[in-house]
Amino acid sequence: MGTKAKVGSTELLLFTSMILCSLALGRGAVQTYEPVVRVPENNPAKLSCSYSGFSSPRVEWKFTHGDIRGLVCYNNKITVPPSKPTINVPSSVTIGTRAVLTCSERDGSPPSEYKWFKDGVEMPLEPKSNRAFSNSSYTLNQKTGELIFDPVSASDTGDFTCQAQNGYASPVKSDTVHMDAVELNVGGIVAAVFVTLILLGALIFGIWFAYSRGYFDRAKKGTSNKKVIYSQPNARSDGEFRQTSSFLV
Repeated sequence: MGTKAKVGSTELLLFTSMILCSLALGRGAVQTYEPVVRVPENNPAKLSCSYSGFSSPRVEWKFTHGDIRGLVCYNNKITVPPSKPTINVPSSVTIGTRAVLTCSERDGSPPSEYKWFKDGVEMPLEPKSNRAFSNSSYTLNQKTGELIFDPVSASDTGDFTCQAQNGYASPVKSDTVHMDAVELNVGGIVAAVFVTLILLGALIFGIWFAYSRGYFDRAKKGTSNKKVIYSQPNARSDGEFRQTSSFLV
């Protein structure tokens, strides 16, 4: 069996990594003829692996370079193990509301599926199936990594961790984030309403006080102090200057 891979580097002598051909099932003979392959930059490399004594083997190619090890090819498909997932967990949510927790990673090939853990215990897809989560109401999407509480209950307080896995290498867990489920702050709402009523009352009193002291009447009088007086023209002879009308301000 053989496979081809593109190899690139900055030197002519480029590829000096050990390629291991392993079989996960059964017993038999496995042999690779060229454990070290050297190829020029950007040229294809053909890696050979032969085996016998297996009826339906699972063949995996592994790439090892120093401490870095990952799957390269399985069933003629390129694979990459999942990276450490990133999670978004609110630090505080109000009981009775809706809360959305997300988990994702971008390196896994094929795409990873996700599991959630609360206080170190794996959360089942159906919360009523486990006594530890029977008081919770949530939906868990293993494909997208979304964990939705609707509504949030007091028992949802805890430390949350997400795990990504795609069947290659070991599952990878995220950091752990704590979420608090808190009661609605009724006292704070009442206090805010009380302060608002006080401010509104003060505004109304100020308007009434100004009106009772005649401030509004004085403002009106100030705009009406100027008067316009109109006088009819006096009769004059034709030879005299005639003023058609006059205004006195």
